Amino acid sequence: MTVEDLKTALKNEKMTIGTKEVIRKLKHGQVKKVFVATSCPDAVRTTVKRYASLNKIEIIEVAVPSSEIALLCKKNYPISILSC
Repeated sequence: MTVEDLKTALKNEKMTIGTKEVIRKLKHGQVKKVFVATSCPDAVRTTVKRYASLNKIEIIEVAVPSSEIALLCKKNYPISILSC
């Protein structure tokens, strides 16, 4: 997925940032898409893929590290996973 697609999602959708919140919403089926950075830890990536496959939710691997996603979201901390 390109960065432009992520920018569009950030403008048009209400995004959830953070591993705990994204996993909680995945468990309850409140997510449409999950965006994962290249620098996301493997344990988190595996957990998210498991819950996403149970609810048939799309996982999008963004080809940028978490520090660049943080810049796109205008945050001061790295963001490795977010959802809409």
